[in-house]
Amino acid sequence: MTQAKKIKYGLTETRPRHSLNAVYETGEELFLGTCESRGVGGVGVLVKTSVAKNFDSFEQLTTRIGRLRMRRCGPTPALTIFVAYAPTSSYKEEKVEAFYMDLGKFYREDHAFYKVIIGDFNAKVGPRRTPKKLPIGTHGLQWNDQGESSS
Repeated sequence: MTQAKKIKYGLTETRPRHSLNAVYETGEELFLGTCESRGVGGVGVLVKTSVAKNFDSFEQLTTRIGRLRMRRCGPTPALTIFVAYAPTSSYKEEKVEAFYMDLGKFYREDHAFYKVIIGDFNAKVGPRRTPKKLPIGTHGLQWNDQGESSS
């Protein structure tokens, strides 16, 4: 898990037309997937070059979900990091539900020892709307549907 701490950023809404893998003099390596034809979506990760050699692959599963895998230790990958970029609440409910269904499916089908999901879920998680106890507390000013499902 110490290798996971060296992942600098999960990137969302990157909008590249072509996938990219670039190494920079700053000691970082960038992995980017592509976006939809209308310039929506795109995910990627920025990692320290010193740990990039420990990663097996970065795959773009959809234009809104990417997967970074660490090299295998035996038959099972040690760590999988999913980078996700949820549709905003202005999208039709079916599109938002399809995103979460895809993310859940990819998560369940992955057999890594450790799995992590990072990203932008376009969630507003304002003050509590119900008396139930929520793990994220009462931070923020407004809720939206994605905020409700994130809590």
